[in-house]
Amino acid sequence: MADTGSKRKREDGKHVGFGKLILFGEHFVVYKVPALVAAVADYTECSVKISEGKGVTIIDERPAVPGYKVEKKDEGDQATALVLKHLAVDTETQAVEVTFGGNLTAVSGIGASAAACVSLARATASALGKEMTEEEVNAAGYEGEKGYHGTPSGIDNTAATYGGCLRFQRTEGDPKFTMKTLEKGVEIVYASTGITASTSKVVGDVKAKKEADEAWFEGLLAEYVPLVEQGEKALDAGDWTTLASLLDANHKLCQT
Repeated sequence: MADTGSKRKREDGKHVGFGKLILFGEHFVVYKVPALVAAVADYTECSVKISEGKGVTIIDERPAVPGYKVEKKDEGDQATALVLKHLAVDTETQAVEVTFGGNLTAVSGIGASAAACVSLARATASALGKEMTEEEVNAAGYEGEKGYHGTPSGIDNTAATYGGCLRFQRTEGDPKFTMKTLEKGVEIVYASTGITASTSKVVGDVKAKKEADEAWFEGLLAEYVPLVEQGEKALDAGDWTTLASLLDANHKLCQT
């Protein structure tokens, strides 16, 4: 998992956003219950050049599963435009060249879109000669995520910005998140199916099922909340056996 020490990459002149794995709360996080997320050490890197002219050129050199870049291109272009607009870059009077790279494989589920948006925010600020706080970077990443998700939860861009392991919860106002310090380090093995999915479509499908049967969904939440609470305790204690069992139970709820 990436930790705050991974900011050394930015000190080396790289503008990065980390990938992520949602441990607890995939889909449920949208409905204002707690989630646990771990950033991964792999990251997307970005560089930005601003010159006279107009328009945006995107050079995408990220590793990716087959078909991902083609299927996600329109969403990615929209996300890039949203980040640039948020940072007051006028592409009608300025030419912008954006290059994405890094070692995070672009694939559904790993937070590739948020990693790209956050790295773009950092690189754009650098090109403008502007200093940004981590909160400002996170906010810019959130704006970009709207290009992919419509109304994002904010969990992906927060992990992409800060790294490490976080407890995250949406509220009626700004999301609340806490950086966690683990007593024991752990390595996570993750794998991709290679299937490229639309997050906004999946979220929409979950919303439709919820609205069709509110009692059923409230029952799922009632099962989920104790799971994430127990999972956080197991994570804090470094009790990987218990954590694994709880992760399995969480996954079964997501499959319901």
